[in-house]
Amino acid sequence: MTLQSTSSKGRGLPEGGKARRVYLHLHEEIMRGIYAAGAVLPGEQKLAVTLDVSRVTVRRALDALEGDGLISRRAGSGTTVCAPKVQPALAADFNTLMPQLVEMGQNTTARLLSFSYGAAPGSVATAMGLDAQARVQVAVRLRLVEGEPFSHLTTWVPEDIAHNYTEAELATTPLFRLLERSGVKVASAHQTVSATLASPDVADALGVSVGAPLLSLDRVVKDEDGRGVEYLSALYRPDMFRLEMALSRVGAGEARHWEPVVKPGRKGAAE
Repeated sequence: MTLQSTSSKGRGLPEGGKARRVYLHLHEEIMRGIYAAGAVLPGEQKLAVTLDVSRVTVRRALDALEGDGLISRRAGSGTTVCAPKVQPALAADFNTLMPQLVEMGQNTTARLLSFSYGAAPGSVATAMGLDAQARVQVAVRLRLVEGEPFSHLTTWVPEDIAHNYTEAELATTPLFRLLERSGVKVASAHQTVSATLASPDVADALGVSVGAPLLSLDRVVKDEDGRGVEYLSALYRPDMFRLEMALSRVGAGEARHWEPVVKPGRKGAAE
């Protein structure tokens, strides 16, 4: 785990398209250092003219920036840029993502938000190779680092496997450990990484605004017989989690190209 200077981009987005545009414009300039810590922003009227919006719109954007802790406003002193807060953040090598997610599962804490049994969504059942009526256990967990939520995890596990562990155990033990204890012999997994927007329930759990961008990771885990034993849908706050990839230049002549550098994986597995 590493510490990096970040802000809570998207956590305090103001209402209204123009106010959000101003907020994002100023947010980007602050984060890029155009307005460094201690710098004084132009006044509301000047910003309104420059950005072609009303002062009310500018004020809404500044309210949001102040709520995020990026600026400080005092009568007679103007609007001053604050130093970015240092908060916990996690980085993972894309080529060894599985073992690094494992390590996160061991070095972070989880909170079980819901636990139930029922039919899996169609897309999940198809990906796992399950019958449409097959029952699964669905669990939603929130993973935190130093008390700050950074990922929202939803897992689906076939009912006959899930009955080997309890709700209490899932709240305290990495799921992969429980699967292994249940006799599951994991052989392969397929995972995809994309991006999505925070729905109201996810936004509330992660402490971001509705519609905030999130990193999305889906993983289907299969056993030695090719049976789907787990489907994971993970959503990460991009201000607290990032993917990295090391590349090396290989080959000769016109065949020379970039190739991922695969580092030895660590043992174990979890979300």
